[in-house]
Formats: sequence, structure tokens, C-alpha cells
Amino acid sequence: MTVSITAERPDTADATALINELEDHLASLYPAESRHGFSVQKLIDQGVAFFVLRADGRPAGCGGILLVGREYGELKRMYVRPEFRGRKFGERLIARLAEHAVGHGLTTLRLETGTQQHAAIALYERVGFRAISPFPPYFADPHSRCYEMKLIPE
Repeated sequence: MTVSITAERPDTADATALINELEDHLASLYPAESRHGFSVQKLIDQGVAFFVLRADGRPAGCGGILLVGREYGELKRMYVRPEFRGRKFGERLIARLAEHAVGHGLTTLRLETGTQQHAAIALYERVGFRAISPFPPYFADPHSRCYEMKLIPE
């Protein structure tokens, strides 16, 4: 299987379809006030670097990174379609996002995810993310967890 990860605007057909699938899934699990994902337009407006992973040319997953000054990069809209899970695509996306962050001089990644995202949480912890207190704009929420990973050991 040929796998590629390419930078892409979030408003392309494939990227939008992936984002919408993720949003539909999250809407089935969490109340609106506990869903913090950026819309396609907000991804563009905030300058989120967005990437689509394709397997044999088929869109299989996506992820973005918001550069927060010189402090950290925040992972946004991480998603792998169910039929493509179990192939380490999530790890590949995180590695690409981390590469982007390091290329911009950042040494830390952060993210917020939902407590019902068990596979995602396992992935994040497996690759080195550790739970942290909520960071702005997030707040204490029983449906939410925040994580951080140092890309270069201190």
C-alpha cells in the first residue's frame, strides 16, 4: 500500500469530507459545549497547517497543527477513517505534524481530546503525550482531556 501525506487546504473536497465525518462522530458522543474542533473556515482563518493522508490514493485521514506563537503547536482535527485504522496512520500523521512544528522552531505539541476517544488517547500516550491541565482556551470539562509532548527533551 502506498501512503502519502500532503499539505492541503482544509476546504478541498477530501479534507472537508474527513473533517465532516469527524464532526459527525464527535457530535454523537459529546454535548456541543464540549466539542472544541475548528470548522473548515476557522482552520483557514487561524492559519492551521493541514495535511491529508492517502492510502493508495484514497483519503484515509487528516490532521492539522496550529502554531501558537513560539510556545507550542496544537494538533487539530486528527482523524483516521475507521476502515483504515490499525495501520499506524495516526502515528504517521503525528510524526508529520511534529516535523512541521520542529521546522518552525517549536519543541512542544499539545492537544485536547474527548474522554470517549479511547483509541486516540491510547495513540497519543503510546507516542509520548502526557496528560496536562487544560490550557487556554480549554477549561475543566468532564468530557475533555489535554495532553502535551516534548519533541526535544529538555
